Amino acid sequence: MVTSLAQRAEHIASLADRRAALVREDEAAVSKDRARQLRDHVRAYVVPRAQALESPLLVVLLGPTGAGKSTLMNTLARATVSRTGVLRPTTREAVLLATDADAATLRRGALAGIDAGRIVRAPAATASAGLAIVDAPDLDSVERANRVIADALVEAADLGIFVTSAIRYADKVPFDVVQRIAARGLPLLIVVNRLPNDESEQRVVLEDLRRVLKDTALRGIDDARVQIVGVAEGRLDPAGERLEPDAAAPVLDRVDELAKDRERRLALARRALEGALAGLGPLLSNVADDVEREAAEGEALRAITGKSYDAELAVLFEELRGGTFLRTEVLRHWESYVKADQITRFFSRGLGRIRGTIVAVFRGMPEAPVGVVEKEVTSDVVAVAISRATEAARRVASEWSSREGPSAQLGRDPTLWSASPDLAARIQPRLREWVASIATDVQARGAGKRDLAFGVSLGVNALTVAAMVGVFAHTAGVTGTELGIVAATGFLNQKLMQAIFGEAAMREMIANARERLEALLRDEFAKERMRYDRLVADPVELRTLAEELRGAMAPVAA
Repeated sequence: MVTSLAQRAEHIASLADRRAALVREDEAAVSKDRARQLRDHVRAYVVPRAQALESPLLVVLLGPTGAGKSTLMNTLARATVSRTGVLRPTTREAVLLATDADAATLRRGALAGIDAGRIVRAPAATASAGLAIVDAPDLDSVERANRVIADALVEAADLGIFVTSAIRYADKVPFDVVQRIAARGLPLLIVVNRLPNDESEQRVVLEDLRRVLKDTALRGIDDARVQIVGVAEGRLDPAGERLEPDAAAPVLDRVDELAKDRERRLALARRALEGALAGLGPLLSNVADDVEREAAEGEALRAITGKSYDAELAVLFEELRGGTFLRTEVLRHWESYVKADQITRFFSRGLGRIRGTIVAVFRGMPEAPVGVVEKEVTSDVVAVAISRATEAARRVASEWSSREGPSAQLGRDPTLWSASPDLAARIQPRLREWVASIATDVQARGAGKRDLAFGVSLGVNALTVAAMVGVFAHTAGVTGTELGIVAATGFLNQKLMQAIFGEAAMREMIANARERLEALLRDEFAKERMRYDRLVADPVELRTLAEELRGAMAPVAA
């Protein structure tokens, strides 16, 4: 059970890992991006902070080009640590003010995901232990790499200070970042630079800013209304690198309080983590929706596969039971043997009437074409099984090809349009084992009649083939004149087996052999079907994951 912020962070991280592991190559790009975003964000920012609330508090200055971030950075540092102006050398980098120990801790934790070459260390002489300040690249930079760093810092921050100006506060790009800050749940201060000197005009600008921010779920440092600090135009020190102390006093006081008070820093870090976890709600919901869609798609694809293979397996069983797949020349071989005079006399007269002359009856018995018939019959079984498996594959591939993702998979693996290339090689040895199982059954059932049948010329091998033929041509009373060569051969074969084993035992033997054969083929068709099923993530696993992702959105007590 998830009972703390740290446990919740780890739980969400494990869910994100599971989702990422289930992403398929042919998924929609937006789904893959969301899965990656969730995993990367939680692993890079949320878990490290949850595991180390005592880490240095990270304050990030954010804002558009020319808003005065660097000026505020210098003011907070009480030294010129970030060059001001449009052409400042650090436009492409973030400037970090922190003690050496804190900087090292942050590089291993909250800032680990940012290229070290894009973070410039400011002189640490004025840094406060336990509190780090970063001047982020401009949010509206024309360079995408700068915006990426700024976005990463939004995710890593414990406190955001959004710096804008009287003419830039409603610009779309910075405002979009404010919306992300709100969604992230990041505690925020807002500094509006370059306000008109007239107080009434200042009020107009600040009230309009509050109107713009009205529908955003921004959080203040103390969970009260977000504090907005206005700074009038020209409130700079003589060097023009910092704000006048009085002009920035509310921000300075807030940051100084945090620098001096460990408990306040810890409380703010915890609240920032709470906000980060709560802010994952929309992303978790979207990822859960993606997973649900994948589950539905997987169920649909597996249903197509199951229906196709079940249908073809049913047709295969029907063909096997009717013997219609057997080649006429194979049946002729066995029919000629069973119609031989001695064999015909044997089963027409029955064992009971010839017990005294059994040796004479079998004298001159023709040699059974055991090897030929067994080989040809099993070869025909393989051929018809491959034919049906290929038809099932064709039906699956035809229906899958109308769907964008599966279509790409079919294009990468042409073998999916037919039976597996190794299907025959898999079935043949199993059929040999099946024939051997019939022989074992024949021996067991004929043990009591060994003197009458198994010690004479007919033999176990011939009776095994008779039972095998019976599996595919068991007439159940239908005469040969009604159904042609299959029924004719089956009728004669059936009479022979009845004479040896009796009708009840013969039927049971054939039924058992047929059951074993169908189980064998059912297993091979299941393997064939798995070629497609394994291309689709398990729908049950996906639905379970979606449910857990939604459950992870529920808040817990810290």
